[in-house]
Amino acid sequence: MTDMLQEKRRKDYDVTNSVKVTSANSVCLSVREIFCSLYAAEKFSPVQQSFEDFERLFEGEFEGYQACDTFYHDKQHTLDMTLALARLIEGYQQLHKKEDQLSADYVVIGLITALYHDSGYIRETDDPTINGSVYTKVHITRSARFLSNYLPMIGLNGYVDIAKNIVHYTGYEIKPSDIKLPDKKLHTIGHMLGSADLIAQMSDRCYLEKCRDRLYPEFVLGNVAETRQDDGTTTLLYSSGNNLLEKTPAFYHLEINSRLNDLFNGVYQYAEQHFGDSNHYIDTLETNMCHLDNLIHDGNLDKLSRIPLVNNGTVFVNTTNSEEIKKLKIK
Repeated sequence: MTDMLQEKRRKDYDVTNSVKVTSANSVCLSVREIFCSLYAAEKFSPVQQSFEDFERLFEGEFEGYQACDTFYHDKQHTLDMTLALARLIEGYQQLHKKEDQLSADYVVIGLITALYHDSGYIRETDDPTINGSVYTKVHITRSARFLSNYLPMIGLNGYVDIAKNIVHYTGYEIKPSDIKLPDKKLHTIGHMLGSADLIAQMSDRCYLEKCRDRLYPEFVLGNVAETRQDDGTTTLLYSSGNNLLEKTPAFYHLEINSRLNDLFNGVYQYAEQHFGDSNHYIDTLETNMCHLDNLIHDGNLDKLSRIPLVNNGTVFVNTTNSEEIKKLKIK
């Protein structure tokens, strides 16, 4: 990707500036095009239904659930990640012989799991908590429960056990080595799920601003900004949005080396095969990290000024003050 394309990229579009990742319909069309280039079109039907239900869920129109209200893990993130997964799958298929390729059924489950991998943040109708961010530490387990209930609704009862396990590749509640699946190819899809989750969010046009202004409030509400010791004392991990940004480069290098390359077997590289020239996700996230390194070095974090768009289904509380956020939590 050229620097010029990156400069012209719109805030609500993917790394190629061609797919609107705040629109479930736009992403569905792009994913469907990829899917139908690999498999019979009729196999896409449950994924189509899942996109429609995903839109209803995040907009608060799914029976039994409120609208998505988390600040960072919103509709755009999920759609961006699902599109990235479809691209990784296409790259994988192109590089492997027929006997090693992924079946349509496995890909269907992978895509549906991607769409609902963060459903655990969404509160049920009678949930009294202030915001879905309070479930940060257990949201993947909650997502697994949602998938267990949802898949039978669309006739995929037989894939419940797979989905509720493979979704853990997108979180930290279970070590990847402890995730149980009946087929090595499902683990490959899991690796792509986890990789797509990381590369999509870190290549977001407004990733740095979202970390500071949206992820930090989630961390405060989810008790991730500090850790409690056995003796009751607490250790502050992130004191502010800027402090979170200051620690992001170390997180990036750790994730690239230990998670993307080692735990997930470098499957993010399949994106280059999809794009045909370079890996736009890696190129863009490295640009983000380089920019952040320069800002930290020069003491200019306050110069970050992009204002991310707010999705229709996402309520955003505009505060980065930890004490104000804590007040929200205990209301």
